[in-house]
Amino acid sequence: MPTPTPPEKVLDPSAEPLRVLVAGEALIDVIHLDGTTREHPGGSPANVALGLARLGVATSFLTALGRDARGEAIAARLGEAGVALLPESWSLPTTSSAAASIGADGSATYEFDIHWQLPHRIDLPPVRHLHIGSISAFLAPGSDRIEQLADEVHPGATVSFDPNIRADLVGDRAAAVARFERLAKLADIVKLSDEDALFLYPDLSVDEAARAIASTGALVAVTQGSAGSILTAGDSTVAIEPIAVRVTDTVGAGDSYMAALLAWFLGSGTDPARDRTRAELASAGGYAARAAAITVSRAGAEPPTSSELAAG
Repeated sequence: MPTPTPPEKVLDPSAEPLRVLVAGEALIDVIHLDGTTREHPGGSPANVALGLARLGVATSFLTALGRDARGEAIAARLGEAGVALLPESWSLPTTSSAAASIGADGSATYEFDIHWQLPHRIDLPPVRHLHIGSISAFLAPGSDRIEQLADEVHPGATVSFDPNIRADLVGDRAAAVARFERLAKLADIVKLSDEDALFLYPDLSVDEAARAIASTGALVAVTQGSAGSILTAGDSTVAIEPIAVRVTDTVGAGDSYMAALLAWFLGSGTDPARDRTRAELASAGGYAARAAAITVSRAGAEPPTSSELAAG
């Protein structure tokens, strides 16, 4: 496998913290595979927070957990990686879960038991970047609070958004598309899958959907599974070739891609939405693709560390 290109500026733990806040759901994945069942902390935003921390990015996390064994397991896993869990996160009677069934090709299908809400008063840490997305961006009542947070920190902080759409949880499609477009307009980076693009814009190709979203000024990344990914910024679109690995399962692959993409742009020390050269887009996309490839090569949502990425 080729060695990934690191960010333009290596993240230095002794330097001023990047102060990234991830806000969104955390839950327990109950994974059914080959007649066995195991539980594993998950949830797309939680996976992104974990991935950022493992790549050396100072990360805080705002979520909704219950004071139960599952909630404590999620908090412990994030804490071990260095993620700072905001105290307002302990707001539910029980922690949410998702039952994931793994197919023969490693793909996962989900059934959710999730409750999502946030307190109105939140003592936010200093924020240079906010990442939002997934179920928490669409599921009431917490989705309205997520949108308020994005509006509050913008434009003083940059924002990234991954809709990670679950069609059976977003409710009315027209309302979901309208919310997506409001949040995308606040975002400097939008990452989505080709399935997300099809749900949002069924009459457009993936390239056309990416360009339409990017017209608001965001950098847009679209992952396409085994077909690789594309990055679009302004008038430039760069295709990122897939990295061939033996797939164990695809749980957390998109979240690892998102975390590595953010780490690359945050590590560059510049506005992620500024005009980017094709070489920069290719470097960032290759770095993210390598992170996703490492994740799918092992069971569960296990994003790589910076040393694993550097090892090639």
